Amino acid sequence: MAAGLPTEGTNAQHPRAGDLARKDVPTCGLTEKLGDVQERAKAQGWDAAVVVNDERVVFGLLRSEELGGDPQQLIEKAMRPGPSTYRPYVSLHEMLHAMVDHKLVNAPVTTSDGRLVGLLLQADVAAAMEKEK
Repeated sequence: MAAGLPTEGTNAQHPRAGDLARKDVPTCGLTEKLGDVQERAKAQGWDAAVVVNDERVVFGLLRSEELGGDPQQLIEKAMRPGPSTYRPYVSLHEMLHAMVDHKLVNAPVTTSDGRLVGLLLQADVAAAMEKEK
């Protein structure tokens, strides 16, 4: 489950963080300029991007505040380094509480070795929890 692989059994029917994490989140590297990522994120309809290396290991996060910065700044300087990440198997109930408690509008979901699965949006979690009621 920590690797984000499919699961079986009675618990497999309940959606988890990895199921709802958006795989289409824009990514970027440390040496890119913020302006390039701003354009790419906006074109894809995002106000966030995840900073990864060549193996998609998460190094940082750019939320709307950081994306609004100086377009000439390097990602390495603009990002939020070492963001809290969550595993794909975490229940939506746990995720919603963690996101509300920590005031997170989004959170990276990674495998146990730190590779990006996707970006989980609090609004998506809340909507999915509402459907399950």
